[in-house]
Amino acid sequence: MKFTIYGSGCAKCKQLTANAEQAAQQKGLAYELVKVTDTNAIIDAGIMRTPALAIDDEIVIEGKVASADEVASLLD
Repeated sequence: MKFTIYGSGCAKCKQLTANAEQAAQQKGLAYELVKVTDTNAIIDAGIMRTPALAIDDEIVIEGKVASADEVASLLD
């Protein structure tokens, strides 16, 4: 499983990263974490609001910090 976090590296981005990692660990899933901070790469991915989370290259959260439980529900 691959998590991609899109954002500038701000506190909200870091919290979304931590929540995604916590969700994967709760489910016992192996994962790869990629952080995209380049503005052009974020725009190219179609992201309009950060932070954003993609799971296996599908954008599932944009413009908010989802809780670990919210992320976990997306993993089912």
